[in-house]
Amino acid sequence: MTSTLRVVLGTDHAGYELKEAIKKHLISKKIDVIDVGTFSEESCDYPPIMQQACAAVLEHKCLGIIFGGSGNGEAMVANKVPGIRCARCVSVWDAEMGRKHNNAQIMALGGRVTEPELACAMVDTFLETAYEGGRHQKRLEQFPDYDPAADPAA
Repeated sequence: MTSTLRVVLGTDHAGYELKEAIKKHLISKKIDVIDVGTFSEESCDYPPIMQQACAAVLEHKCLGIIFGGSGNGEAMVANKVPGIRCARCVSVWDAEMGRKHNNAQIMALGGRVTEPELACAMVDTFLETAYEGGRHQKRLEQFPDYDPAADPAA
């Protein structure tokens, strides 16, 4: 990561409102946001946006947050991108473990199932939690598409 914390955001129409709340939260904390869309609640397909968000995370070597109605489909798409590990989070504990044990670069949140206050707490935890390494590293190296160059700085 760069010295300025940078976060990529990507959503479909169902996660748009939550993305905007998180974007405002991040900007208030002086975090650099790369928003790859969508930019309205008009219906759209999420796979291309999630792929674009993953590409930006890899390019900028930073963390990302993706949104949808549930976050499930979005996480599935992200996890198909070589080198990406995406954790679908429904609790602060999920966000912590996604980073601490799995070194996830991306978290997926559901705009239709997550209140903004909880989402902000999960995002803060995700961004503030360092990867533990140790026994977890050998497991990550067993992922079929593991790429050490794609890992964000802990």
